[in-house]
Formats: sequence, structure tokens, C-alpha cells
Amino acid sequence: MDSADALRLFELDNNVVPLSTSDEKVYCYDGRLQRDQLDKRPWRTDPRYYRKVEISSIALVKMVMHARSGGDIEVMGLMLGKVVGQTMVVLDAFALPVEGTETRVNAHHESYEYMVQYLEQCQAAGREEPVIGWYHSHPGYGCWLSGIDVETQMLNQKFQEPFLAVVIDPKRTMSAGKVDLGAFRSFPEGHTAAKSQETDSDGFQSVPLNKIEDFGVHADKYYPLEVGYFKSSLDQRLMERLWRKHWVTTLSQSPLITNGEFTTLKMLELAEKINIFSKDAKRNVSSGQIIRESDAIAEEVSQGYASNMIKRRLFGGT
Repeated sequence: MDSADALRLFELDNNVVPLSTSDEKVYCYDGRLQRDQLDKRPWRTDPRYYRKVEISSIALVKMVMHARSGGDIEVMGLMLGKVVGQTMVVLDAFALPVEGTETRVNAHHESYEYMVQYLEQCQAAGREEPVIGWYHSHPGYGCWLSGIDVETQMLNQKFQEPFLAVVIDPKRTMSAGKVDLGAFRSFPEGHTAAKSQETDSDGFQSVPLNKIEDFGVHADKYYPLEVGYFKSSLDQRLMERLWRKHWVTTLSQSPLITNGEFTTLKMLELAEKINIFSKDAKRNVSSGQIIRESDAIAEEVSQGYASNMIKRRLFGGT
């Protein structure tokens, strides 16, 4: 499998849809049209007004590569784009030089200066798209918003509407071979909604025990958006160049080795959940959750073995 085949497989796994020539006008930014849409402020009467987010393939790869570069540390960046009806469109993304810990990301004065300079350079180059949201990573513990994330998103929506929050799990992305990404918007203060963030788009969301409480407490303060990916003809050329670099860095790696520690941690976590369930079935752990987590781990390991066998046959390994 060469880099071109790997790129096609990536786009197939993540359902990246190519745009037609007529649809590529999504990249044309009309400031007056945007102001006309935003002046109506539809989110004030409908907290769930924005239902979907479309992310360009270039923005997707840039965010995933940045998230992966952080390792166990959370990283953060901003997204540029616009709105089209009830859809938020992410056209580009850029990383911020921030300090992160395993539980939060903090943006400091230097990062704000960097952000302002970057946006000024974009405008000087003719890029008019405003910041439409922020993204950050959750290495190994899924795509959802913590209490701090919810506070940050609510503050951004209060002063910078429309605004979007995207979360990427780079470890699960590498383990599953498919981008693990979630997009969210928070509800306004005082809004009540049923807790619905217990599952992801596949009907399943695995959260580590030490984060279940934070996950559950704030799950009714935001809602997920449907996520889609697209690419233009220019995206395709840029993707081919980016992908060659990405392919070289991942070609010789075995997912069984690179994800070995993460898989071991998931096994230990699963054993602890089984122990808790056997003692107290009411403590945030269900039998169905345990079964689905064990199935997911088994599937990822089998995919790792299959990947190893393919690379050995292709590249003459032993």
C-alpha cells in the first residue's frame, strides 16, 4: 500500500465527500451575506439552531496531526470558517502555543498575541473568514466537554457567536484507524435539557472511571452536532502533499507497539469497571457498557495484527 492508497483509505473510512465544481463556492466568503444571517441571531430562539458541522479535509488533518503531536498533553487551536443556514463550516484551522496538562488547556498571553498576529496575516493575505470555534485534544478519554470546557464554550458563545467546540482523541484515532472527533455547542445559562451525551455517533461512548463524574455532571449543558467532512480539488492537492509526510512518519510503525500502552490502560480500566459492577451495579457502570468496551478493544487489537501482517507482506518483513 503506497501513500496514495493510504490517503484513499483514510478518506473512505472517514467518509470525506468530494465537492463538485459548483459546490466549491463554499470557500467564497461573502461578508454581507454572513452579517445578514448573523444579525437575525437565530440561536437566541432556538438553542439547537446549528445542527451540523462540515469540516474541510485540510482542517481535519491539521487538527489531527496537532492533537497527535501533543502525546498525553492536551493541545488547543482555533478554527476559521462561516455559517451556511443551520450548518457551521470549518475551512481551516491553526494551532495555538498553549500550555496543557492532562486535565485542562490554558491559553496564556503569548498565545493571544500569536492568535492576533495570525489573524492579521490571514486578512492581509485576503482570508476574510473569522474564527468560528476552538478545538482541543482529549488523549485517551473520548470526545466530550469537561466542566472547564463547558465554561469556556459558554463564555465564547456569549461574546463570539456563532462559536463551535471540537474535541479530538488522538489515541483512539490511532487505535481505531478512524478519526475520533466530536463537535459541540453549549446551551445558554438557565436552559435545561435531558442528559443525552452518554453515547457517541456510533451509539457508544467510553469514559475512564476518573472522568465519569465530570462527564455526567455537565452532560446536560451542551449538545453534539452531526459531523461531516469534505474536500475540494485544491484540498486534494494539498492533502497529497501533507499525506506523504504523514505516511512516512507512520509507515514503519506498528499499531500494536505505538498503542500498546494505551491498550493496556484500557484493559486495566475495563477490569476495574468489571470489579465495580460486580460489587455495585448502580455505580455509573452497566453490563452493556462493559461488553461494548471489551468488543472495541478486541476489534482494535485484531486490526493491529492485520495491519502488521499486511506491512510484512508488502515490505518484506519477517
